[in-house]
Amino acid sequence: MFYALCMVSILNTQALPDHKGIRPDDFNGVIGHEARGRGAQTNQSGRFEPHQYARIDDGWHGLEDLPTLQTHVTEETTRKIITTNSSPDIGFDQSINPYRGCEHGCTYCFARPTHAYMGLSPGLDFESKLFAKTNASTSLRRELSSPKYRPKTIALGTNTDPYQPIERERRIMRSILQVLAEFRHPVAIVTKSALVTRDIDILAPMAAQGLVKVAISLTTLDGKLARSMEPRAATPQRRLRTISTLAKAGIPTTAMVAPIIPALNDAEIENLLKAAFQAGAQGAAYVLLRLPLEVRDVFHEWLKATYPDRADHVFSLIRSMRDGKDYDATWGKRMRGTGPYAWSIGRRFELTCQRLGLNKNPASLTTDLFVRPSTPDPQLSLFEF
Repeated sequence: MFYALCMVSILNTQALPDHKGIRPDDFNGVIGHEARGRGAQTNQSGRFEPHQYARIDDGWHGLEDLPTLQTHVTEETTRKIITTNSSPDIGFDQSINPYRGCEHGCTYCFARPTHAYMGLSPGLDFESKLFAKTNASTSLRRELSSPKYRPKTIALGTNTDPYQPIERERRIMRSILQVLAEFRHPVAIVTKSALVTRDIDILAPMAAQGLVKVAISLTTLDGKLARSMEPRAATPQRRLRTISTLAKAGIPTTAMVAPIIPALNDAEIENLLKAAFQAGAQGAAYVLLRLPLEVRDVFHEWLKATYPDRADHVFSLIRSMRDGKDYDATWGKRMRGTGPYAWSIGRRFELTCQRLGLNKNPASLTTDLFVRPSTPDPQLSLFEF
């Protein structure tokens, strides 16, 4: 098997070294058989790396012989599991992320650039080299037990999906919910996975106390588009069934129509909302496509490979809603965009919600029930036999 690995550097070109524990053969400049079923097309180096690596076919056709890309999970511990933020355009200031990276492999995922902080690629690495915070529930219990802690709704699923496939075995999300239920702490969950229904035994009693609400990400009703754009996530129909199952269990459920991508899925807004409403969703929200940092290139590569006939049109419309740029991170603009096209998307969404009766009675969560369970004095354990 022969293939070429190239390193592009501003200063020089040299033999490939091992870099921060990453093997040179981890870098994939072009997608091949081994990455089938993944979202990203490449595995280019992150923005903090001094050199850029890319793998190219040298004409010997060796790429077809590479083994299928496998998912690797690294266990890590964390001293603090609750993350805080002060962003004025999101509805929470506390969140928990049980995992780094996400196996769903969504091509548009705005969390991809976080893998660059690990010395890894926001491309294929993000969806195949994952990190599991194994002591999440222990850390959470310690933080909630602090006399200084003041309860506020904790959001889960704001960065990577807490119910991504590895949760089936790891069960970190479930252990977090068990702690939150014990402390009667409010939580808001965002996911595109049907696995959330596994935890109805915890979620339903919490919902009865006004302690939980769930948002199901619903991007498209087109199964072909979903499989390509969100390769390892639940199918659209399964997500609708998940909304129905949660609603029947008395759990307040919202359809998160996100991201809305011009000329790709924006024509589905009305049908998505109608399907979600018929499934039992009480509310709906949307977010315009966001392309920060490396996400732009990952998404653009996928779009050019999958929909070459409309890629330029999609980006032209994106720029029309981002003041001529591929992305505008300005608070108040990043979620909705600006300009006539962005306004029309927002207006269509608003009118459809009004017609269907979505968001008429938004679920509110309470902190009034928060309690710190009494725990035995650890000193007493010294006298146990």
